[in-house]
Amino acid sequence: VNMEESLMKVERWGIFETTLNGPSEGNPFLDISIRAEFKYKNKKVEVEGFYDGDGIYKIRFMPDSEGEWSFITASNINSLDRIEGKFLCIPPSQNNHGPVRVVNTFHFAYEDGTPYYPIGTTCYAWAHQGEELEKQTLDTLKKSPFNKLRMCVFPKHYEFNHNEPEYYPFEGSPERGWDFSRFNVEFFRHMEVRIKDLQDLGIEADMILFHPYDRWGFSTMDGEFDDRYLKYVIARFSAFRNVWWSLANEYDIMRSKTLLDWERFARIIRENDPYGHLRSIHNCRVMYDFTKPWVTHCSIQRVDWYKTAENTDTWRETYKKPVVIDECAYEGNIHRGWGSITGEEMVRRFWEGYVRGGYVGHGETYLHPEDILWWSKGGKLYGKSPERIAFLRRIIEEGPNYGINPIHMYTDIPCGGIEGEYYIIYLGFNQPAYRIFKLPSGIRFKVEIIDTWDMTVEEVPGIYEGEFKICLPSKPYIAIRLKQIKE
Repeated sequence: VNMEESLMKVERWGIFETTLNGPSEGNPFLDISIRAEFKYKNKKVEVEGFYDGDGIYKIRFMPDSEGEWSFITASNINSLDRIEGKFLCIPPSQNNHGPVRVVNTFHFAYEDGTPYYPIGTTCYAWAHQGEELEKQTLDTLKKSPFNKLRMCVFPKHYEFNHNEPEYYPFEGSPERGWDFSRFNVEFFRHMEVRIKDLQDLGIEADMILFHPYDRWGFSTMDGEFDDRYLKYVIARFSAFRNVWWSLANEYDIMRSKTLLDWERFARIIRENDPYGHLRSIHNCRVMYDFTKPWVTHCSIQRVDWYKTAENTDTWRETYKKPVVIDECAYEGNIHRGWGSITGEEMVRRFWEGYVRGGYVGHGETYLHPEDILWWSKGGKLYGKSPERIAFLRRIIEEGPNYGINPIHMYTDIPCGGIEGEYYIIYLGFNQPAYRIFKLPSGIRFKVEIIDTWDMTVEEVPGIYEGEFKICLPSKPYIAIRLKQIKE
């Protein structure tokens, strides 16, 4: 018998899982530890296992090298200790490009080198709404341009979101209280199904680990329970290649947590996530210090009412990391200033952020008779921005690999690209009848006028170099794309 043929096969960046039976008496979440060491040639990776209820223990692992892997378990219980096994890691399937990594300081790519441009949206509590609504959200996402979703692990309590979740993360009930030392495995199994659903759609799951919008006591647990929760979540979720870690939504209004707590949580993630998934933390009013070495990218909520993307190039210079404005306000019509911008303004912020070398996230808050607002519960999208964001995504994907950087060609309008090769100029609210361009002589360019709202690309007849004038349609939301003609 060919030994390789008899081994279990797992694709690169897929999930190998082994299930072991052990004791169920007492509190296994506290009393029993289990982990495994995985080996490939001279590589060793330590992975923590977890208790999945009913005497079942699981260890999950995401292999990153093709070939034969072996493992051996370690536990404080004899029946779970020194169990050995092997599996074969095979090439990844067509849509599996691995986890997302930072490239070229300010941009992203999958581990196999495929460029990744985050076109995100926010759906905080979508995974707590029950099967019917969650399926509708997935159907909507399938037709959307979004490839990243911000979502909370814990349920959410806030305006338009007063229903009880289908599952709770701990054993107990709102009436009786919670046993924070015992996880409700149904809750976590359900969350894993949703992470996998997003993975199947090519969507990164930006997992928000803590948030302040809570009526159950999950945001004010003691430190020991916070830490245990983090380790359990990492043991269960980190083998999914599409997971990102967001320590918090609006960390600065979580009064029960200090900066020392956030730094401790970051250390726990770094020590326990063997795959180095992307990590950040999201602000309300006070920006976190994104220069911290554990932060892989900036996750920003715009910090005043009028400026959103205008600060992107400043943030890039300050932090020397990718700038993702995950929350730039929401297209909608609720009574809040942050939840009632127009589709035009949402699209403008996306374009402005992009040409300044960053990435902007979408959200939607249109009133609904059953309070099913996309930003919290998911469901359907009603706004005008998603199809225009899809158009922008196409433009981005047609552009240079691994993104563009700001070019300070003008003082009055933003421009990005690669000097001498590729430029995108965004006019935003301006509506000039023409612009004069001064480009390096000896390099020939093709010029296109992009209507970012009507979603059209029109090539201007002729070939251009040096100083030249381009007539424009005297309307807002126009972009100009200059592409070098290569011989």
